[in-house]
Amino acid sequence: MSTYFSDASSSTEGRHRNPQASQYQSNLLLKLFEKMLRCAERRRHSTAFRDLADDPHLLKDIGLTKEEVMHVTSKPFWR
Repeated sequence: MSTYFSDASSSTEGRHRNPQASQYQSNLLLKLFEKMLRCAERRRHSTAFRDLADDPHLLKDIGLTKEEVMHVTSKPFWR
């Protein structure tokens, strides 16, 4: 029975011996989280920009037409 436990602990230790694998997983999770934050920010900006399209005075101030604003905001926020 002690052999079973020693085998189990050695296989567990083997998984934790490679700090590069752990670092790689951490980097992947961090990159995914950062990507999600960027997508959320782009979505908020796109929504706010689309709201500008309803005000001709603001459009004139920024030098864009309603069609240009709608074209920009029609792009997917994840790109």
